[in-house]
Amino acid sequence: MKPLLPVFCRLLGYAVIAFGLFMPFILYLLGMVTDQNILLCKECSKLLMMIGAVMILFAIRKNECAEMLPLRNAAIRNAIFLTLLYLFGGMVYRVYQGNLMDVDSSSFLVFLGISVICQEYAIKKASVEALFKR
Repeated sequence: MKPLLPVFCRLLGYAVIAFGLFMPFILYLLGMVTDQNILLCKECSKLLMMIGAVMILFAIRKNECAEMLPLRNAAIRNAIFLTLLYLFGGMVYRVYQGNLMDVDSSSFLVFLGISVICQEYAIKKASVEALFKR
């Protein structure tokens, strides 16, 4: 997975995620959340967080070298595995409770969040290992 966005999109992605996280609270404090638009507020917040996570995943880092490409691929592979574990655990929990009506609609958002965490961890780990190899 090659980076497609410029360096500033990484920081902008974190800002978009923070805005998406706090947007429902801000709208509630301003009195703009009602029973008629609460679903719209929830979905817009999830969409903003997805956009921010995609921006982080596809943004190039400062001083990025060729060895970052395998780290990005490994992060995505680990994120897919962890997301499948999360979804499987949620399915088992719903089966255990006998709940037939609830559906997990945030699985893509969970995948993107876990991808960002795995990528940041892999890159930090590689930079620490490179520091101690010198």
